[in-house]
Amino acid sequence: MGRPTIIDVAKAAGVSKSTVSLVLQKSPVVSPKTREDVQNAMAALGYVYNRAAANLRSAQVGLIGLVINDLRNPFFTEFATAVQMAISDAGYATVLANTDEDPALQARTIAAMIEHGVSGFIISPAYGDDAATFGPLERAGIPALQVLRKVSARTDLFPFAAPDYAEGGRLAAQHLLATGARRIAFVGGIAGRAVTAERMQGYLEVARAAGYDPLVLSGRPTRAFGRECAQWFADHPDYDAAVCFNDLVALGMVAGFARQDRRIGRDFRLVGFDDIEDAAQSYPALSSVQCGIAQFGQDMAAALMAWLRDGQRPAAETRTPVQLIRRQSSDRAGPGG
Repeated sequence: MGRPTIIDVAKAAGVSKSTVSLVLQKSPVVSPKTREDVQNAMAALGYVYNRAAANLRSAQVGLIGLVINDLRNPFFTEFATAVQMAISDAGYATVLANTDEDPALQARTIAAMIEHGVSGFIISPAYGDDAATFGPLERAGIPALQVLRKVSARTDLFPFAAPDYAEGGRLAAQHLLATGARRIAFVGGIAGRAVTAERMQGYLEVARAAGYDPLVLSGRPTRAFGRECAQWFADHPDYDAAVCFNDLVALGMVAGFARQDRRIGRDFRLVGFDDIEDAAQSYPALSSVQCGIAQFGQDMAAALMAWLRDGQRPAAETRTPVQLIRRQSSDRAGPGG
């Protein structure tokens, strides 16, 4: 079912389309009783007034809402850039918002975008209070993709797409075992979040198949946490390798290990996740699970355009391929060989 229109409201209230328009414009010529009838019909139908819709139609311009949970993280920045450029090439304009992992801010941002006439959404959502974010989208009937993180279970309404995180964790752990690592940990990621569980899943399977108990050091996916964990490993030399939740954690560990006698790549092997630009530029260069995030962003923009223009709703859930990029941090010889 599409989003309710002014015509739907007019029929439900038993008035003309022009009368509904006058109510929306707060015209004083409409009687209080008629105004109340129209407002009740709008509430019952879930009609959301798009303030800028008339201007958008006359100019034949569409706005796409791009809502990102953390633009400070280069992984999400690269994704957002790819989406914005692809949407621009398709003739649409992008309204970009960073929610800074705040679900309340996310809900307010999306409500404001709906009111200002956004035609569709691509959302990398913050966790928490999914009803406040996705409820208004459902009532408005606006096409919306949730990407990189699945927060709403209603993938029939809000199709979900992400790289194959579980396969990435599996590739990383298998690679470390193949290089001779004996005990491998998983480092970073906030416990209880679905994306953490997915990135950890492949690692857990490999660890158990290899016959040792997994070790998970949960925490914020930041460089600072990685530096803290480097000290933990200094105190526990029986662990000789780690798969990290993301490259930021791994790069923090690289910095932390620089203070120790153990050398990354020779004494301790390390694999990150996301393959951000800094991974290849660090010393030692960081092995990482590459998610093809730029191409993923372009594909998500194309999927939303097909939904808007041709009514082609994407599959309820899509997983895209990942690959392991091997560099010095997991090489047996380490930098300088």
